[in-house]
Amino acid sequence: MNHELDFDRDHNHEDLLENEPLKDFLKKTCETETELMRTYMITAERIHDNEELKLRLRNFAEGNAKRSRQLLDEISRLS
Repeated sequence: MNHELDFDRDHNHEDLLENEPLKDFLKKTCETETELMRTYMITAERIHDNEELKLRLRNFAEGNAKRSRQLLDEISRLS
């Protein structure tokens, strides 16, 4: 382990991320995941000649939806 990058090894909390900035970060990340999910689904619906790609894009969208739900859970835990 590179201890030069282990910022809290001495239990110094000056680099601690507070709840509000953390919640803001998680909310922005959730928005990004949601937008990616929409983009994958819209793209999948526009594909008519490649069922394999269509399925993969739908799977990507499901992954984004799952991450969005997980992020919302984390945000609610911080509230």
